[in-house]
Amino acid sequence: MATGPGTLPMFPLNSVLFPGLSVPLHVFEDRYRALVHHLLRVEDPAERMFGSVAIREGYEVGDHGAQSLFRVGCKAQLTDIEAHADGTFDVVAVGIERIQLDSLETGDLFPIGHVTELPDHTPPVEEEVLERARATFTAYRVALSEIRSDPYSGSLPRDPTYLSWTLAACAPLPLQQRQSLLEAEDATDRLVLVTDLLRSELKAMNVIPSLPATEVARTRWSPN
Repeated sequence: MATGPGTLPMFPLNSVLFPGLSVPLHVFEDRYRALVHHLLRVEDPAERMFGSVAIREGYEVGDHGAQSLFRVGCKAQLTDIEAHADGTFDVVAVGIERIQLDSLETGDLFPIGHVTELPDHTPPVEEEVLERARATFTAYRVALSEIRSDPYSGSLPRDPTYLSWTLAACAPLPLQQRQSLLEAEDATDRLVLVTDLLRSELKAMNVIPSLPATEVARTRWSPN
């Protein structure tokens, strides 16, 4: 199946993919196996691109079509492909840049999205915003390390845009909050938002120290 300018094969996920983030995928559904076969026929590996948007909680793509999908997603490149005898694949993809899904076609073999690229605006980020984001994430890492493994290893990036995507990807937040980070217009908005979200997480963890806030929200508990 051919795709043209402004279109991408679409692979909706139950999670939010961010630019610069690598994600492993086990491909077993017929339509997405067909998508991988389509990309394998692209001679230049650097051009093996598809689009990914998150599936809204409580929906299934097959039942509700485009209404089950968020509109802002990520263009991704297929980087590693392992084929199995049963016809399934294990692949790795890396997010490249944000896209907006304008419309979705079911397609004969796999979904096709009509998309618009959403390049990040890159105005300067105030040093206070950067320092506050780094400090908050460091405090969150320390608090989280008492109950689970560190979500990030090494030193944080210096580049503001890369830092904003790194914190968005590493923060174990619920789907809606991760989507809001993806939809933020620029690095400043994203860093301010992720800082506020992590501070809220820290406050919740101080109330119930044994669980991160994302798990508190999904765990029944009683103060009695």
